Amino acid sequence: MTLKKLEHVGVVVHDLEAAKAFFTALGLELEGEASLEGDTVDSLTGLTGVRTDIAVLRPPDGHGGLELIKYHAPEAPEADPRAPMNTPGIRHFVFSVEDIDDVLERLRSHGGTLVGELVQYEDSYRLCYVRSPEGIVVELAEELVRSEA
Repeated sequence: MTLKKLEHVGVVVHDLEAAKAFFTALGLELEGEASLEGDTVDSLTGLTGVRTDIAVLRPPDGHGGLELIKYHAPEAPEADPRAPMNTPGIRHFVFSVEDIDDVLERLRSHGGTLVGELVQYEDSYRLCYVRSPEGIVVELAEELVRSEA
């Protein structure tokens, strides 16, 4: 048996509408939404009395995706949405973009904030980390076009 593909990454959020707005501003497309609850969901999550709303978003190339999950029940412990980048756990997703300045401005209009600075890595990429209002960090990577001499 072999691994076939990365289907999606699931991220729990407080404000599903704001998270959807942030990621659609980034360029992901809303594929679908659903409300989930019941014995199967309880068994899957190892929790009791689960009630969730989810939104599945896909990048334009259709590969992989992002599942945003809002838990209405049971109540969850608080996490630190401003955890530093060196905190163990999943810290960020990387998205390849065109016109990083435009993408960054769109994300700022939806509450995104730079974690550090927009930098140029050698002559290969322009890169930055952007934190969403939910504390989700995305790395934007714009490959620099090399001119042929």
